[in-house]
Amino acid sequence: MIDFNQKQNVFITCKDRSVVYLEQELRELGFFPKSISRTGIEISASMEDCMDLNLHLRTASLVLYELKSFYLHDAEDIYRRFKAIPWEEYLDVDGYFSVQSTAENESITTPLIVNVKVKDAIVDRFRQIYGRRPDSGPDLSGLVIQVYWKGTDATVYLNTSGETLAKHGYRKIPGKAPMMESLAASTIMATEWNTRVPFINPMCGSGTLAIEAALMASKRYPGLFRDEYAFQQIKGYKEEAYQAKKRKLEQKVIHDPGVKIIASDISLQAVSFAQENAAYAGVEHMIEFEVCDFAETQIPEGPKGVIMFNPEYGERLGENSELEEVYKRMGDFMKQKCAGYRGYIFTGNMELAKKVGLKASRRIEFWNATIDCRLLKYDLYQGRRD
Repeated sequence: MIDFNQKQNVFITCKDRSVVYLEQELRELGFFPKSISRTGIEISASMEDCMDLNLHLRTASLVLYELKSFYLHDAEDIYRRFKAIPWEEYLDVDGYFSVQSTAENESITTPLIVNVKVKDAIVDRFRQIYGRRPDSGPDLSGLVIQVYWKGTDATVYLNTSGETLAKHGYRKIPGKAPMMESLAASTIMATEWNTRVPFINPMCGSGTLAIEAALMASKRYPGLFRDEYAFQQIKGYKEEAYQAKKRKLEQKVIHDPGVKIIASDISLQAVSFAQENAAYAGVEHMIEFEVCDFAETQIPEGPKGVIMFNPEYGERLGENSELEEVYKRMGDFMKQKCAGYRGYIFTGNMELAKKVGLKASRRIEFWNATIDCRLLKYDLYQGRRD
């Protein structure tokens, strides 16, 4: 049985190009990186800490608790190595488990061979000890074992998340080509928006950017919208400890942070979807929704904040000519009506971005699935620039 207070190596994964924002989150939660790679950060943490990490992190994908690292020469060694691990300390004989793996080794002819050999080793160990075995399959509802193997170096983790943390759980109606919630959170963090000045999101679609902004401003964390994690299936888990953490999460919420967030879209259906998603997230009261062309979006007077677009990229043939005018109008709108704000456009089409007609002061790299994207920053100066 795992001691939930014992510190161990923990690896938190994220999407490529989002690790700087994951590091920021971890430091704010009081964790300090031992190592940083393109797609994750290693820290020292307990299983209790892993519970908190799963509940709090906005930009992460998985929280992986290391069980063992060892030399693994080839596929023939898998069964012996994994059968020697005391799985009965982590999994009940009447439980359920799944195996996920990433392997780069010359002996691997098919990706599934690792999963099959690990599963066979685990069930044979249980049969040898108890005369029966736990169930297994691809579903992530039980204990999730994660194997990373490169060359001759193998590491075995307990995936404490199960399903990815990149989905935050409030978006019941995704709408057209939605941005993943973790990506939305990363892009907002990249704007350095301080949650006290306005956040304006024209062309809001299903509302992910505006909702994530509202969640940040009100200190509502993703754990409020989810109640199933793989750590709940690990021997030693105590439900009362989890419920105490959930209560603390609820106590952090600022119900009326007093920040102005505006989301607009020309589509009544899109705004309706966005409102429903915001209601499920508990932030509908924080967002002013408008059905209008983006150029008619209200821009508040007073303190200047962030205006952020996530327009279409023109991936289908014949779309670019229509979108060229849209991108030009976005530039005109920011220049004429948004003076003093910081403008941002998230796009996967740099040819279209040239039509904005404004010079970007920063080009921040992201991936949106397999699309190479940029978050373009525009400094919208007020009055004359000396």
